[in-house]
Amino acid sequence: MTDYTALAQAYIDVWNQTDADKRRALVADLFTPEATYTDPVGSVRGTDGIDGFIAAAQEQFAGLEFSLGGAVDGHHDQARFTWHLGAPGAAEPLAIGFDVVTIEDGRINQVLGFLDKVPG
Repeated sequence: MTDYTALAQAYIDVWNQTDADKRRALVADLFTPEATYTDPVGSVRGTDGIDGFIAAAQEQFAGLEFSLGGAVDGHHDQARFTWHLGAPGAAEPLAIGFDVVTIEDGRINQVLGFLDKVPG
């Protein structure tokens, strides 16, 4: 049985890892080699594409951190969760979104991302 909360937290941890070598290793461990990531601002395939997408977001939002925004909901081979992006310790997140992931052999195979609140 998949621990959906642990998987979502590992996903958040990847987005927060700013050391490029460590992040690449985490991406390789968490995602299948042919995983896809799609959200309103981009669509990439494979661990190199996902790592590059995360690196670009980290550059754009330097100093901000992702966190889980509530309970993780999952069943079978899929999970959904809300995330927050904001300054460490801030009362209100700068951005809020939710992602739906599909899981294959304990690793993320697909991410479908949605943005609920974006910076003005």
